Amino acid sequence: MNETKIEVLEDGKPLAYGFTDIMHYHGYGFPGGVAHAFKVMERAFPLLSTDGPPERREISIRTAFRGPGGRDAFEMVTRALTEGRYSVDPLLDRPERGDILARYVFELSYRGRTVTLQLCDGHVREEFIMLGRKPDRTPQEEERLAWLKQEMADRLLALPPEAVYEEA
Repeated sequence: MNETKIEVLEDGKPLAYGFTDIMHYHGYGFPGGVAHAFKVMERAFPLLSTDGPPERREISIRTAFRGPGGRDAFEMVTRALTEGRYSVDPLLDRPERGDILARYVFELSYRGRTVTLQLCDGHVREEFIMLGRKPDRTPQEEERLAWLKQEMADRLLALPPEAVYEEA
């Protein structure tokens, strides 16, 4: 399979990460969150670094997104979490966008440039949000939620990044 890769530099040397690579780091609990972060990086990096891949250790991330899949994807590619350049900021929530879209906001900064991205409408199912927030899920609901997570990841990965995330 010819998988899309996120390209960054480390001290000028190229590194490239595919979705599969990141899933091996993350585990398999939150493929949808990994896919969201993957699309954010795929969309943001060319806007932040117009002359090629950015230096991974110079990228900072603020987000309203609280999911571990997204966090792990950003960490693997940028090392931002362990180096203090990654934060979850509830002030970035956009409640005016509704319960489904409110937390899918990402602000990435690199060498004096900042880009804020928000999820385009129609990519997250209401059923996913409701099941994800439901306490005491039944085994059948857990199975359905796992399916919804993977289905969302597959759907997002098949789209160009600008069809998934737009500049806010």
